[in-house]
Order: sequence, then structure tokens, then C-alpha cells
Amino acid sequence: MALKAQVLYDFSAEPGNNELSVRQGETVTVIDQDVGGGWIAAQNSRGQRGLVPEGYLQMGGGGDSWSGGGASVSHADGWDGGGASRSQQAVPDDDDDDGEWDDDWDDQSVSSYHGNGQVEEDGGASGRGAHGHSVKISLNKFPFSKGPSPEVFLLSKPPANSRDRLPVYMGEVGPVWLYPTSPLDCVIADPKKESKLYGLKSFIEYQITPNTTNRPVNHRYKHFDWLYERLLEKFGSVLPIPSLPDKQVTGRFEEDFIRMRMERLQAWMTRMCRHPVVSQSEVFQLFLTYKDERDWKLGKRKAEKDEMVGPMMFSLVEPEAAELDAVQVEQRCEQYSRFTKTMEDGVRELLNVGHTHWKRCTGPLPKEYERIGRAFRNLSTVFISSKYPGEETLTDALTAAGKTYEEIAQIVAEQPQKDLHFLLETNSEYKGLLGCFPEIMTVHKAAVDKVKEADRLVSTGKITSSDRKSMSQRISCMSYSLQAEMNHFHSNRIYDYNRVMQFYLQQQVTFYQQIADKLREALSHFATL
Repeated sequence: MALKAQVLYDFSAEPGNNELSVRQGETVTVIDQDVGGGWIAAQNSRGQRGLVPEGYLQMGGGGDSWSGGGASVSHADGWDGGGASRSQQAVPDDDDDDGEWDDDWDDQSVSSYHGNGQVEEDGGASGRGAHGHSVKISLNKFPFSKGPSPEVFLLSKPPANSRDRLPVYMGEVGPVWLYPTSPLDCVIADPKKESKLYGLKSFIEYQITPNTTNRPVNHRYKHFDWLYERLLEKFGSVLPIPSLPDKQVTGRFEEDFIRMRMERLQAWMTRMCRHPVVSQSEVFQLFLTYKDERDWKLGKRKAEKDEMVGPMMFSLVEPEAAELDAVQVEQRCEQYSRFTKTMEDGVRELLNVGHTHWKRCTGPLPKEYERIGRAFRNLSTVFISSKYPGEETLTDALTAAGKTYEEIAQIVAEQPQKDLHFLLETNSEYKGLLGCFPEIMTVHKAAVDKVKEADRLVSTGKITSSDRKSMSQRISCMSYSLQAEMNHFHSNRIYDYNRVMQFYLQQQVTFYQQIADKLREALSHFATL
């Protein structure tokens, strides 16, 4: 008997990509489950055949939970509007051959800013936007759950390899990371459509050129996703690793979407390059400088077997100064937590205000200018009908004024993409960064609480006095790294907002000057009367 499957979500096939359009609730016949890359060959009731994402199908019929490719998501406790956890996602398992990776699970993550001015609230559902219908399952965000707990680090043996040490120095503002003498940067460009599975599946490949080698390497979006997971697993309890830009199921080959994705990948990579720890890590350097396919796969396997992840990263921290005062550290952590929470509220407010302004600039406001322009033109037509001698100058001037206001309408509609877009993009980035800090602060607090129990653990014989001293030294290392990261965040925040506000206001000045020039030109037609 042929295997049946129920369609869980609408899916629109990309033209010429051997896909099958299906609708939610429809029942299809499974032809081949072993296509690979997260796809299943299916046939609908009309006899049409094609490929459907396996995460869109539930084998054997309905139910309150859904599964695809062996993954299951419950719509009750496992869904919080911020995205499913990694254990809940319908993502194909990655094998050793990264050539089998798929770039087709491209869903929009929640709370994202879109290039068309759309800002989605947390937990909201996406409608049909600039790139078509999208499924709201965030594959980029999941709670930090990998790696050992903080107490394992507090009592573990220090690593023998000193090559990967993370020095922390005392600067004017307190603990700071050691920054490389030559800052790392890269340029993402030249997106090209490639294919696999004998042309059955297509994807976009980007060219990334680091300034250290000036030798380009090629990566798909899925490779960026792999890098994100590795960085999150390795540094997630030490550093904020912001999510990748949005994914999307349909419209992924549209020019506007490719341009927007490349722009956001560039911003994400630039931020990673600017971090003194991430940029110098072996896995990040592999991503930017691998020599060939063999080098990439060997490095990939090595990174996936890395045991120095999570809180164990703190064992690499080498402060140059003495142990920090625990009370002062707690006070600074509380102050920083309050600041990040307040800043997150401010960022959300600016995103909401910007979203509202964007909609007004691209909707009702240009229409108001157009109505004014038409009113002037209509009045000019009325005056012309009087046939009164000598009023041609006035009617021509009124017509020119009407045309001017219609041109202003176009300028107003185009302006958000020139200035507000970059302001919102920066705020969206920082919203993602700020969302990472609670996990980092939680890891630090858990370690602090464990150290506070040390005296009781010594008295009960669970640890020795030597262990107690070692724990104090190690919590100090954690505190140094946390404060170094706080200072890195503040310095970047000042730089980024100073830069983006300068750009925004410069563009606003140009915008209003352009309108003023238009109005002066319209006025000059009346000056001769």
C-alpha cells in the first residue's frame, strides 16, 4: 500500500525547480523518501509529481504534533513564539558529506525586520510579505543547552594546550580582550545560483574574501548556518553569538531577497570579524581560509569533535591581574543586566516607531502629497477654462506646483530605503545581541552560586580546600571574561550608533534639502507674476 502523508503547511513550488505546490490539509502519496537534502518526492490527487520539504509532511495522517524526517514538534509546551528548540526542529541530519546539505529550509524567524519596512512582533505570524508566504519556525535560535555545566569547569583540570589561551588585560575601562594588531574583515559578494542532485535542487552560493588572504572562498547559506551552530556551541556561554539573518521557504531566488540576505550576512560576518575571540578562533578561520574541499571537510569534522566548548572555554581565559572582588563583580553584573534590559526596551521602541514611520512614508504620506498635487492641477484646469487673457503664467505655475508635489510624493516613498533601513537594521542586530546576554549572565550566576556553596562542600568532604581555592580562581577568570565582553559590547555600541546616526541624519538633511529645492523651483514660477 502506498504511503500517504498529510500536508502541514502551504508550499509554493519554485518555477523550474522540480518542486510540487501543496496546500495545508491536502493528502499526498509519497513516491520516494530517499531523495536527500530534506526533500521528499510526492504525488498529489491530480497526479502531479514533484519535491516537497519533508518538514511540511506528516506521514500517515493528522494529529496534534507533526513530524518530518524523524523530528517532532509539539504545539503545546514546546512552542513559545520564539522558535522551536534544536531538538524540535524538522531539519535534515547532517552527514559527513556536506555536499548533501540543503539550503531550502528558509523560514522567517520571529521578531525580524524586513527590507520592506515590516517589523514582526514576537510570537506573531507572518502574512504574505515581499517574498511571499513564509512558515514561522525559527531555526536559528535555541536555548544554550550544549556543553558541560559551569560546575564542571570550576573543578576540571586545566587544558594542556596553551595555544588557544584567551588573554584578558586591564584597560582604562576595566578588563578587555586582547585585540589583534591587524583587524580581520571580509567582503561577501557575487551570489550565484548553483545546483545539486543532478540539477534537481538549486541554491545560492556566495563569494567571501577575507582581507588577510585576499583569496575568495565560496559558501552556501547552509554553511553559514553550520558556522553559527559551531560558534554558539563553542562560545555560547562566554560571548553573545547573534542569530543569522532570516530564512525563507519561497522566493529565495528573487533578486531582492538575495540582495537583502547578502547584506545581512555581510553585517553578521563583519560583527564576528570584529570580535577578538571569535575572529581568531580556528573554526572561524577555517570558514574564511580553507584551501580546498578536502581541507574544508577535514576542518569541519575537527570542529564538530571539539571538546573545548561551552563553560570549558573559561579555562582558556588568562587574566593579567589578581582575582576580582566578588562583591564588585556582582554589582557590575546587576548594573549591566539592568542596562541591557533597558536598552532592549529602547531598541524595541525604536523598531516599532521606525516600522510605523516606514509604513506612513510608503503609504498614506505620499498619497497626501499626490492629492495636493492633483488639487493644484485641477485648479489650474479650472482657471484655464475661464479663457481670461494673461493668466497662462498663473495656470502654468499651478500645474508646475502640482507636478512638484507629485514628485515629492515619490521622494518620500523612496526615502526609508535610503536611511531608515540602515537604522532599523542596526537596531535589529542589537536586538539579537541583547537577547544573548541573559544566557551568559545565567551561566556566570550559576557558577557564582556554586562557589558560594564551596565552604559547605568542603565541610561535608565533597571537595578539598585546594578545590575551594581553585574554584575561587576560576570564578575570577569567568568574571574577567564577562567584564571584557561587557566592555567590548559598550565600545561597539558607541561606535555603531554614532556611525548609523550620522548616516541617518546626513541622509535626512539631503532628503529635506531635495524637497526644499523642489519647492523653491515651484515658487520661482510664481515670482514673475
